[in-house]
Amino acid sequence: MDLRRHDFQLDELVERIKSNDHRLVALQVPEGLKIQALEMMDQIEDRSDAKVVLAADPCYGACDLVHDKMRMMGVELVAHMGHSQMNIDSGMQTQFIPVTYEGDPELDPILPIIAQHHTVAESRLEAIGKEVELDDSSARDHFLDAIGRIAPLTGTKLGLVGSIQHLHLLPEYKERLEKSGYVVEIPVGGDRLSFPGQVLGCNYSGDNPSIGHYLFLGSGDFHPIGLVLHTGKPLAMLDPYTGDATEMSLERIERILRQRSGLIMAVDGAVSFGILIGEKPGQMRRSLAIRMKRLLKKHGRKGYLLALDHVGPELIDFYPVDAFVNTACPRIAIDDSVRYAKPLITPFELEVALGEKEWEHGYQFDEIP
Repeated sequence: MDLRRHDFQLDELVERIKSNDHRLVALQVPEGLKIQALEMMDQIEDRSDAKVVLAADPCYGACDLVHDKMRMMGVELVAHMGHSQMNIDSGMQTQFIPVTYEGDPELDPILPIIAQHHTVAESRLEAIGKEVELDDSSARDHFLDAIGRIAPLTGTKLGLVGSIQHLHLLPEYKERLEKSGYVVEIPVGGDRLSFPGQVLGCNYSGDNPSIGHYLFLGSGDFHPIGLVLHTGKPLAMLDPYTGDATEMSLERIERILRQRSGLIMAVDGAVSFGILIGEKPGQMRRSLAIRMKRLLKKHGRKGYLLALDHVGPELIDFYPVDAFVNTACPRIAIDDSVRYAKPLITPFELEVALGEKEWEHGYQFDEIP
């Protein structure tokens, strides 16, 4: 990653600070950009009369706001860097600052992968209506199937999405892909998503049945894993930082689903559960947690509501319960489950374990709307 190619758009922030005569400003920066945080603090202080305090705790997204803590410190404005505003009432003045990366990876290396995925989408479209009633064993196999297990297709469009710092590339890449013969859609999601083509680790609401496969512009596996788990559709990945063309392999997704299946079966005899409630403003699903507690009571089990700002093994493993149900960030149960000594499952997985939902409907990714 060439850090010099990031554009930190500070002009509007500086003007807001000056026009409102703010004296103490908090800067909140995602983990990948913290190496440049001190440079940003210098720029803000050199161009205004404000002092800047860095909110140095881990920042996991626009759902992870520090406003209560900063208000107690006397901060007048929070500058949240590199994420887009969600449908959350922050409770104090907040400036969400875009960060873009001027990458321009070649399209040619990804085209063979996209062609293979388009063929998969066409075969799925042809198979619609041929499903048969499944016995329990076949239903579990269907649950573990990485392709086509959630909703039937109505088309085979290529969905073009990306992480927020690369969204400005989508219109140009849409034109390039259309010249290569593909019908391309930049999907528009729900209220939690600010821009067309945006995906979050907890929300993929732009997906629709006319999209048969995806191309993701971004780095890392965090967003691709969630997108494939949510949609069951093939996903190609083009990294603007390196130019690498890869795919989110079905083998990896199937391994994750088999792990989830194992955890569901592992809680079959569990009597007591810790139900995790996230204290972060964009992750607090109190009603869902209470519903899980009632569901456990209905099935003769015991649920304890545990509220946490950060969730980690050292903070919950010692509780004398048999398993945990996570209603905080949906990715905690998916990405970090191997770190915990006891089973950590999602609300959907609990419903399957208790017989409230059936295997044959396939895996449903936990999502915050």
